[in-house]
This record gives sequence, C-alpha cells and structure tokens, in this order.
Amino acid sequence: MIYKYKAKNGPENSVEGKISAQSENDAIEKITQMGYVPVSIQEEAQNQRQSRVFNLNFSFARVSSQDITIFSSQLASLLKSGVPFLNAINIISEQSENPNFKNVLKNIHNIVKEGSDFSTALSQYPSVFSPLYLAMVRTGENSGQLPEVLLKIAEYRKKQEEVLSRLRMAMAYPILMVIVGLGTIIFMLTFVIPRLTRLYSNMGQVLPLPTRILIALSDGLRQWWLWIVIFLVLLVTLIRRQAQTDAGRLSISILKLRLPIFGKLMLKSELGRFCRTLELLIKSGVPILRAIHISIPVLGNEVIKLKFKKSYKDLEQGGSFGSSLKDSRVIPVFMSNLIIVGEQSGRLYEALAEVAGTYERDTDEAIKTMSSLLEPIMVLVMGLVVGFIVVAMLLPIFEINMMVR
Repeated sequence: MIYKYKAKNGPENSVEGKISAQSENDAIEKITQMGYVPVSIQEEAQNQRQSRVFNLNFSFARVSSQDITIFSSQLASLLKSGVPFLNAINIISEQSENPNFKNVLKNIHNIVKEGSDFSTALSQYPSVFSPLYLAMVRTGENSGQLPEVLLKIAEYRKKQEEVLSRLRMAMAYPILMVIVGLGTIIFMLTFVIPRLTRLYSNMGQVLPLPTRILIALSDGLRQWWLWIVIFLVLLVTLIRRQAQTDAGRLSISILKLRLPIFGKLMLKSELGRFCRTLELLIKSGVPILRAIHISIPVLGNEVIKLKFKKSYKDLEQGGSFGSSLKDSRVIPVFMSNLIIVGEQSGRLYEALAEVAGTYERDTDEAIKTMSSLLEPIMVLVMGLVVGFIVVAMLLPIFEINMMVR
C-alpha cells in the first residue's frame, strides 16, 4: 500500500512524500528510520494508484530487451563500486539513449526516493519488468546481495538474447531467398509469360504440357489475383484469431512439436530456457514452488506449459517434481531422471544447470546445422522452380527448331 505522509525534519522544516508500506504502523516505522518525525499519514486512494500505474505503463511500453539487460549490468557495476543507489539510477538515466526508458528510470528514482523498495518501484511497470525480474530483484533486496543478483540477471538475459540473435541470423538468408524467389516467379508469371503466350498462340501448334501448365498458372494468377489476396488475408486473420483462444494455442503447440526436425529443436529450446530460468531463481534463494510458478510463463508452447503446471500442482500436494515429469510423454527421460537425482541429493539447481547446458548446446548445434543446410536447399528449390519456368517457356521454340531441321 502507498501512504502519503507529512513529517518534521527539525523544528522548522517539514517534508511531504509517499511511502510503500504494509500497514500504517509499518509506514510510521519507515518514516522514523528515515530520520523524520511523522505528523500525518494517509493511505493513497486505490483508484488513483491504478490510474497512475496505467498511465505509466501506457506511456513507457516501448522498452527493448537490450535496454533492460544493459540497465541491469550497469546498475550492478555501479552498486559494486560503492555508488549510492539513487545516484546510480540517475547516472544510468542520463546515459540512456531510449527516451521512454529514461522516463521510466526517472520515475523509479522518484518512487524509491519517496521511501519505496526498488522491487516495488519496478512493479509499477509490469510491461517493462517481468515477474521473473521482479522476483530476482526482491530476493536480492532481502538477502542484501542486489548487485550479485543483477549480474546474474544480466548474464541470463544476454544468453537468451544470443540464442534469439543466432536464430534470427540463421533464418534471415532463407527468408530473403523466399521473398526474392517469389517476387521473381510472380513477375515472370504476370509480365513475361503473357507476352510469350501471344507469340505461341500465333504458331497454331499444340504446346508441350509444361508450357500449358505454365500458361494456365499465369492466366489464373492474373484473373484471380484479387481473390487470392483476399483469401490469404482471411486465412491469416482466421489463424491469428484462433491462436488467441486456448484451444487454438494448444492445437498450434501440438502441431509445432510434431514437425519433423523442427519439433525436437523447439522442445529442447523451450526446456533449456525453462531449466535455466528455474536454476537461476533457485540459486538466488527463491523457494522451489515460487520459482516454478515464475518460470512457467517463459514457456511459449502450451503443451509443455500444461505439463509443468500439472507438475507444479503435484509438488504442491507433496509429490516429487521429477517423478511427475517422468510420467509425461513430452518431457525427455534424460531431463526427468536428472531432476529426480537432483531432488534426492538436495542439489536441484546443479541438475537443472546440467539439463539447460545440454539442451542449449544441442540447440546451438541444430541452429548451425539448419543454417548450413537451409541455404543450399533454398537455392536448389528456387533454382528448380525458375528452371522449370525457363524450360517450359523455351520448349515450344526447341520443338519448332526440331521441325525445321
């Protein structure tokens, strides 16, 4: 809860501000610890707090993941160097190149200056700082190891960003090839083929089958292009709407896991990210149930997410986390066995680190292999398509030459 207060700072000076506290007595104690003598305390209206949070979140939604990573690393370095907390926030705010994030930091500075905890200030921006980030910061505050926890957060986020960056780089060239190839094919079907069709129609001979197929595709694309575009737009809209429903997300998740090659890659990527997150939370002192509850939202696949939710409930009722995972057909035996051993030895975070490391390495190797294979495959496919078009266009000319000879 947020309390407005007035207090004496000496016989003649008065101060006003706001402070986060669990109760009025807690607020009085915090104000006294600040060196002030409380005069009046009043709880801030709930609707005002909600309105302020809404406005702040609406205004500062455009903050990149890299901004958060850099902020965590810089704040940890400044705090370890002995810079006071509020000064550190000010320094980072002045250096930030993102005006939205600069305003976020200024407001966090003001909230902390009024007496709130750092984690409480961060919680005012749920669209910027995730529950995982808040839980880690809160643990660091309670243990007195905030700089160390911030460094762990920064390292964790850098690893996740590196994986995403490698995946984007691996997919960039194939996507470019598809766009250029489709553009070339559409240009040939809509501009080149119609001109050759008029030429071939004057010959008065039966055209080869590949040429007839090509002409039919060209005529269909030119006559029905508007309906094709409308159909594709409606199809994409329908899929996106379906993906927003629980049943749709579950169906898409099942389909992703059943894809050849890519299904296993997605599974290992998801499990590696979950285990790394859970390991980070447990090593930082977050209780296991709370850590699992925070880690589940990092998963993007609904099938895997449902399995971990079930395991969470089993653990909550006194069962074993690893044994619950072993009953699943989705979770590999390698992972469930290591977690069971980690639970029995009391070093679960080490088992999770081993699983995360193994799956991260497998994902990296799969991405490298995929990027190495996709490029020649895309070149081959596009070459075959363009080659078919060229051959189909030239076949009638070859036949005429043969007849002349």
